[in-house]
Amino acid sequence: MAEKKATTKRAVCKTATAKKAAAPKKATEILVDAENAGFRAGDVYQALSAAGTALSVSELCKATGKSETEILLGIGWLLKEGKIKGEQGKVVLA
Repeated sequence: MAEKKATTKRAVCKTATAKKAAAPKKATEILVDAENAGFRAGDVYQALSAAGTALSVSELCKATGKSETEILLGIGWLLKEGKIKGEQGKVVLA
């Protein structure tokens, strides 16, 4: 008679520390008018001034807590006024 080999099954447990996939950010609507653009320009200018170095759009988003759309609105305002300039994919005070 042949012997049966004992087999064990391992249970795969999901741990509470498993990382969840980040939910995509919802697009937010912003009011595009001179007042809002001016405020976003102020946010961008203050962040660049505080950093003292060139920052990318994503770095500006983190520094100000604003969305990418709002940052780009502020950058456009400041570029038009000649307050900032582009430098190797980043923006810096002119």
